[in-house]
Amino acid sequence: MGAILIVSFLALLLFGVPIALAVGASSLLVMALSEMPLEALPQTLFAGVNSFSLVAVPFFVLAGDLLAKGGISERIVAFAEATLGRIRGGLSIVSVIASMFIAAISGSGAATTAAVGASLLPQLKEKGYDLDFSAALIAAAGTIGVVIPPSVPMVLYAVIVGVPVSKLFMAGFIPGIFMGGALIIYALHIARKRGYPASEKVSGKVKFALFGKALWGLMTPIIILGGIFSGFFTPSEAAAIAVAYSLFVAVFVYKTLDLKQIYHLIVNAGVTSALIMFIIATAKIFGWELAFYEIPDKIAKMMLQAAGNTSFMVYLMITVMVLIAGMFMETASALIILTPIFLPAIVGVGGDMIHFGLILTVGLAIGMATPPVAIDIYVASAITGLSLEEISRPIIPMVVALILVLLVLTYVPWITLILPRLVYGF
Repeated sequence: MGAILIVSFLALLLFGVPIALAVGASSLLVMALSEMPLEALPQTLFAGVNSFSLVAVPFFVLAGDLLAKGGISERIVAFAEATLGRIRGGLSIVSVIASMFIAAISGSGAATTAAVGASLLPQLKEKGYDLDFSAALIAAAGTIGVVIPPSVPMVLYAVIVGVPVSKLFMAGFIPGIFMGGALIIYALHIARKRGYPASEKVSGKVKFALFGKALWGLMTPIIILGGIFSGFFTPSEAAAIAVAYSLFVAVFVYKTLDLKQIYHLIVNAGVTSALIMFIIATAKIFGWELAFYEIPDKIAKMMLQAAGNTSFMVYLMITVMVLIAGMFMETASALIILTPIFLPAIVGVGGDMIHFGLILTVGLAIGMATPPVAIDIYVASAITGLSLEEISRPIIPMVVALILVLLVLTYVPWITLILPRLVYGF
């Protein structure tokens, strides 16, 4: 039955069936063939989403939409440009830094790419930057959106594995900074090679004015993350506060949204969240059947045997498979499916669950900028009008740089764990 479960799932994917339906249909097929009681189906579906931590998902999705449409990101980008634009190729740095900062608000790679791209790509083109390179850089920087907290994939991983969301969030800062640093180094190299210009000098008075306009947006991650790490509220409560604060700033401070726009944003966030929740629910059945037929344990034994029981090879195999999965699967779906499959192998080599969560998150995030299924590239393409192929060519060296960062994070775990250990003492 285990073979039927895996083969039917892969076959449905190859035929183009949406992943949530593929997971559910293959699980239902096995239940029917094995004569399991079908009464267990609705119970298991409900159990899959019956977690308070998952309340954070729709709120973070909506907060990301409010950020992109409410004028918050535009003001943050304008302030970053005035501060860093004087460096040759400075707008490239601004693209990455702005993505890192907006990542600390949205929790979404696509939202980060959309927010920064809509604000900066027209300016980059006007200042003489190659549009394909600029679009590729912003798409690659969008991957940081799910690494620097808050992060929807981290919430999902925490629910599956049963680790504190706050520890995962704390562990995401340094990996996100490393990813941004790698992209900045590459962007500066290209800027010098192609002679990209520096922006005009901005007076201190203008900078201060731009800072004042951006201050409300700059306060968002401080409120969200400060509240979580101080213990003042939980990540789920922080997600709701992020929506309330973003809504207040967009409607009453910047006055950029009306009731009709807010309605559409709420509907879109609801549709996106419903899809994620449906995937989680069907994956609960899939995961239960995997465990029942001991498939993860068998895979773990095969991996450990092939790797000679060495953690180096186990991590290498998992990293490669995660990167490949990220190229073809949506991030949340891949994480929900792969986590229970690889977890026994990580336990077998004595791996840390927080470290493993970051490996999965970063590896799948890189897939968001790696063709053929690269949501960040699609977002950048929609903004610029460039084709997928035109953006894919210049993004390849950036993806390689991000993969090198992933390998460093994989084999030097203290980089990921130092902050949560300092704060939480585990």
